[in-house]
Amino acid sequence: MLATVFQTRSMEFFSQAAESAARLHLLVVDVDPAIRSACAEIAGGLGYAVEQANDFQQARSLLRGGAADILLVNLPLAGSRQGLELISEVKLLYPRIAIIAMTSSGLVNTAVEAMRCGATDYLTKPFTVDDFSSVLERAAETLTTDTATRQLREQLRVSQGLGSMIGRSGEMEKLYRILSKVAQSTHPVLILGESGTGKELVARTIHAYGQNGQKPFLPVDCGSLVPTLIESELFGYVKGAFTGANRSKDGLLVSAESGTVFLDEIGELPLDLQAKLLRALQEREVRPVGATHRVPIKARIVAATNRDLSAMVDKGSFRKDLYYRLNVVNLRLPSLRDRREDIPLLAAHFLDRISRERGAKFTLSDEALRTMMRYEWPGNVRELENSVERACALSSGPILHLGDLPTQLQNSGLEARRTTLASGEPVEAETVSAAVMTLADMERQAILSAIRTLNGDKLKAARLLGIGKTTLYRKLKEYGIADPLSE
Repeated sequence: MLATVFQTRSMEFFSQAAESAARLHLLVVDVDPAIRSACAEIAGGLGYAVEQANDFQQARSLLRGGAADILLVNLPLAGSRQGLELISEVKLLYPRIAIIAMTSSGLVNTAVEAMRCGATDYLTKPFTVDDFSSVLERAAETLTTDTATRQLREQLRVSQGLGSMIGRSGEMEKLYRILSKVAQSTHPVLILGESGTGKELVARTIHAYGQNGQKPFLPVDCGSLVPTLIESELFGYVKGAFTGANRSKDGLLVSAESGTVFLDEIGELPLDLQAKLLRALQEREVRPVGATHRVPIKARIVAATNRDLSAMVDKGSFRKDLYYRLNVVNLRLPSLRDRREDIPLLAAHFLDRISRERGAKFTLSDEALRTMMRYEWPGNVRELENSVERACALSSGPILHLGDLPTQLQNSGLEARRTTLASGEPVEAETVSAAVMTLADMERQAILSAIRTLNGDKLKAARLLGIGKTTLYRKLKEYGIADPLSE
């Protein structure tokens, strides 16, 4: 039975991993004795002290006795609500305990619900020893990380004012550790990453948790302003410096005081302005446009770009000396496809926000979430957020199906399904059922959207859809749509 749950690994792995466990206590809760014993055996080999509970009542009893640092609870299809209640209870009564929810691969949405209830991580079956070890290691790290770093990381995760940095993947954990150090310094920071990875959010986080977080955070998009405007925005100008300059104005580098100036898309800055910015950073003073005097500056500089600045330096389109001046601390943000395990967390976060705004709870179907996990996300977190918002706007009910997602995700899901069928691999019954329902939902949604767009005119809607009026009425009856405008 052990082989059906885990892939075999050499015992050398266990001896190397055991050092990080530091005899933390793990409580495994599962009604299946084989899986429970397998988890206990592997965790024991990794150096954890393990307790087992065969039901939720026994788990509560052991928890009252202080038997756990980490809780691993299986959420089967039957009884998963009790498991979610246990997670909520543990989160409330024992907030120090790290909670891992274990689900079957077809129940990813249950894992999302578990995260909402307070689980710190999740694991889907079947999984390898590497998967199991990684999730335990992340849980152990949350318990053993130094206090300052742990507090900052938790602040980053729950902060709503900053839009919240969401993620428990290894890539994000590395980022949190670096941020905890970078935020306390005043050195320039260069943030690199693809569009949509959250570069401005990271910049705001560095500022907010730094020594001068109460001072201004002033962003400027170097790619959206003409060079003359960028110069006056950054350095300021004196009265009469140019047509329309009826009064003097401090630039952002001065008005930020000892706060932060965020130079987004720094790679778009023209070479002549790069030279002026370099001089300002070196001498810690600026000369406003049209002025003969200089003004001291105290602002911290955080810059960001999705371009390869080192390649631009080689081509001569970006100054080498400015590159080194900005690149004192370098943060490279991971793409969403490199931290796919964070997708359910991010989706749950966006769904919670939208649900609060609209006063209606939304949740993703399992197939929609599986499609999102497989998709490449070229637009990263920004694309994910827009996709969730779009699905909520188009959905005719609280459950968001594949047909509610943007076209590129629908195509990705359908292609994955065709590939699976063509390969001859077995397809679970629930997947087939979900596929059929998804196609029906897509047709239903198309009908509703057409009628709403045409303010209830069914005849025009039928023409727009390329079907007869009789067919339209039959479809409305088939889908139980009495009043399309109120659906």
